Amino acid sequence: MKRITVLIVSIFLFSLQGACKPSNEKNKEAEAIAQKEQSPIQTESVNGLKKAYFASGCFWCVEAIYESVEGVKEVISGYSGGKTKNPTYENHADHAEAVEVIYDPETISFSQLVDVYFGSQNITQVNGQGPDHGASYRSIVFYQNDDEKKIINEKIEALNKQLGGDKVAAQVLPFQKFWDAENYHQNYEKNHPENPYIQNVSIPRLNRFKEKFPELLKKTQNH
Repeated sequence: MKRITVLIVSIFLFSLQGACKPSNEKNKEAEAIAQKEQSPIQTESVNGLKKAYFASGCFWCVEAIYESVEGVKEVISGYSGGKTKNPTYENHADHAEAVEVIYDPETISFSQLVDVYFGSQNITQVNGQGPDHGASYRSIVFYQNDDEKKIINEKIEALNKQLGGDKVAAQVLPFQKFWDAENYHQNYEKNHPENPYIQNVSIPRLNRFKEKFPELLKKTQNH
């Protein structure tokens, strides 16, 4: 009888192991599943212009890179990829620094914008770019429909084959919402060329991109 009692207790305790999982771990898993299952939000075209969203380290750097591309009309720095409402620079919580790219699809395609994205970063660096580390600087490519998702995944698959052992670190997420960053972050590289970070990180990163993709540059940028 004693052995039967011990067996019953053991089975009961084993069944509780899943329920006893730390709540924060269960929450993280639930959030990951929920985010994965979300349908992307499709932004509307205005005057024939479309929008695309990318995160790749410091948004000062990414904004300057896309601003240099022919067919890109405007780039806005901000936050995306998380669930926190009204994020700020001091507290954007689960969001990554991101950019909204407003472009003319008659001049440059979404596929080319994705090429710019992967061609202007260290594609294997996890949670950061260069000297910037942490989830705020993680790489994310956002898609708004199945066609964009397919383009992104095909390019990642091709890059992974080229890399061999390493893998592309960027997340691929359905676009949900973009929050504009504070005004002083907009056009930061252009407005603060004397800033040490701009001189030592942003400008070198921009110049590396220009050397790699001269055919995509605006004529005023292509010297």
